[in-house]
Amino acid sequence: MNLMFEVLFAEGDPSQTHHWLLPETAEIIYGGIASVIIFSALYKFAWPMIVKSMNARTEKIQKELDGAAAARTKSESDAAGIRRALGDIEAERKKILAEAETQAAAILADGRARLVKEVAELEAKAEADLAAARGRSGEELRGEIARLSSAAMSASIAASLNDRAQQDLIEGFIKSVGASK
Repeated sequence: MNLMFEVLFAEGDPSQTHHWLLPETAEIIYGGIASVIIFSALYKFAWPMIVKSMNARTEKIQKELDGAAAARTKSESDAAGIRRALGDIEAERKKILAEAETQAAAILADGRARLVKEVAELEAKAEADLAAARGRSGEELRGEIARLSSAAMSASIAASLNDRAQQDLIEGFIKSVGASK
């Protein structure tokens, strides 16, 4: 077996080149031609696609940037509108509160005036009711006094008159009634 290696290596080691840095000349020629063909094919077929995809990517990014700028401009104008509206809302709120305070003061004044009027009417009605009650009680008292005095008078006359005097009074009355006819 050693012999066989010696025969093979006697002609020259195929892994050994003529120079430590450069490959064989045939490899340089064939590798150079293959590289030129591949680079030419890539330049002719792949380069337009690469340029087209880069341009499409650039356009897409530019469109996104333009959209973002438009959105930012719109949002800034919306924010300014909201700030203006907020200022308007604050002024409107103050105006509404002032109107409400004015209305509340008017309602309170009106309510107080109505209460004073109602109290005066109730006092006048109470005074009239008291006067009427005084009048009724006075009349009832007079009527009661008259009834009691009449009863007392009848009782005192009946007690002070005897039967004979009473008989004479009745006959005198009958005669006076008969004489007047």
